[in-house]
Amino acid sequence: MGVKIKRAYEQEANEDGVRILVDRVWPRGLSKEKLQIDEWMKEVAPSKELRKWFGHDPEKFEQFKTRYLDELNTDPLKQECLEKIRRLKSNQVVTLVQGARDEKHNQAVVLKKVLDEGAE
Repeated sequence: MGVKIKRAYEQEANEDGVRILVDRVWPRGLSKEKLQIDEWMKEVAPSKELRKWFGHDPEKFEQFKTRYLDELNTDPLKQECLEKIRRLKSNQVVTLVQGARDEKHNQAVVLKKVLDEGAE
């Protein structure tokens, strides 16, 4: 049905469908009750090293995207997560929840593109 992206700090909505947190680190200042997610897939998030290197610097985004795609293609746990999300999105809306302020330069943008195109 489709994949959407939403910031962790935005209000949950019925049309969000299945809400999956795709950050390695829990969003600052939010309780489990406030975040309202169905699953936390920290395994699909960028590695700790890649996340630290990127530091949400928009100038590094293209290189981040390349490195993250490489991780998605080579890490079996990340591939399992992608497969699970693909199965879920085949019959319902899936919302990738992420905590970054920059809504154009984050891992959820890369994940959505991979899931929408159906190929890594």
